Amino acid sequence: MSKFAIIETGGKQYRIAQGDTLKIEKLDAEAGGTVIFDKVLLTAEGDKIEVGTPYVPGATVKATVVRQARARKVIIFKYASKTRYRRKRGHRQHFTEVKIA
Repeated sequence: MSKFAIIETGGKQYRIAQGDTLKIEKLDAEAGGTVIFDKVLLTAEGDKIEVGTPYVPGATVKATVVRQARARKVIIFKYASKTRYRRKRGHRQHFTEVKIA
């Protein structure tokens, strides 16, 4: 029997199940703390599916913050041929890693 939910956080949607670990947009929470997601779009347990309009009323998902970190560096390289134009920049996105309880 599969049990999962679809939540919304940071402008993105995630399909989660109990025990999952995922990286989401940065949240203001300390490592080891708990986070409660109340924007639940869908819950499913076996054949019982509940879809929200847009959110399922009264449904919440509890997660534990594993760590706050930064992702690997992404290189942004702008180049225009024949004009001696080159720009190289790097970016590291902040994220929060959570484990679904």
